[in-house]
Amino acid sequence: MSTGELLGIEPLELKFPFELKKQISCSLQLSNKTDNYVAFKVKTTNPKKYCVRPNAGIVLPRSTCDVIVTMQAQKEAPTDMQCKDKFLLQSVKTNDGVSAKDINAEMFSKEAGHHVEECKLRVLYVSPPQPPSPVQEGSEEGSSPRGSVSDNGNVTGTDLSTATRPFVERLEPQEKSLEARALISKLTDEKNNAIQQNNKLRQELELLRHQGNKNRGGVSIMFVIFVGLLGIFLGYLVKKT
Repeated sequence: MSTGELLGIEPLELKFPFELKKQISCSLQLSNKTDNYVAFKVKTTNPKKYCVRPNAGIVLPRSTCDVIVTMQAQKEAPTDMQCKDKFLLQSVKTNDGVSAKDINAEMFSKEAGHHVEECKLRVLYVSPPQPPSPVQEGSEEGSSPRGSVSDNGNVTGTDLSTATRPFVERLEPQEKSLEARALISKLTDEKNNAIQQNNKLRQELELLRHQGNKNRGGVSIMFVIFVGLLGIFLGYLVKKT
């Protein structure tokens, strides 16, 4: 952090995690540790490449102001990732009650006798943060995967998948066993139903046979009675003649 008479600046370098075809931003914090109103203005050697918001303003006494610097998307990477762009931050004490709309170029003119503090800032390109590499289940053949716990006590997704795999493998035979039991139970019920139907058919067949025997016995007795009555009638006729 640079500490001048008027403003403290943090950081002194604008670090951009460089990526092609992507806008990248970084921030500066300006600290006013005085009891005066301080006006500031930000200049750059490459204004078409960068956007600064705000590029000028007022920092109230004993307060801070954040400045956002955005680099436009770049189509090509610079040689050796080196950047020659520079920024210049100018600050000057001003009257109390001044607002950002009152800022003008003459306020930062040394020729006009104003005490202007200047701080030069350089631009650095840094490598973007790399995504975490996937964790292999086992680096050696036959090695058993071990779960790990993060700092907050939670099991990571990869470790959870590894830890639950044996349980899933044990669960699959259980599911197959349940399906086999259900199939056996179904076949048993069908067998019992078939046996009951068979017994019922046998009972009905026996009943039909018993009724058939009764019917045959009744016909024989009626036939005998009919023959007997016919014989008596014929005998009566013979005697009468």
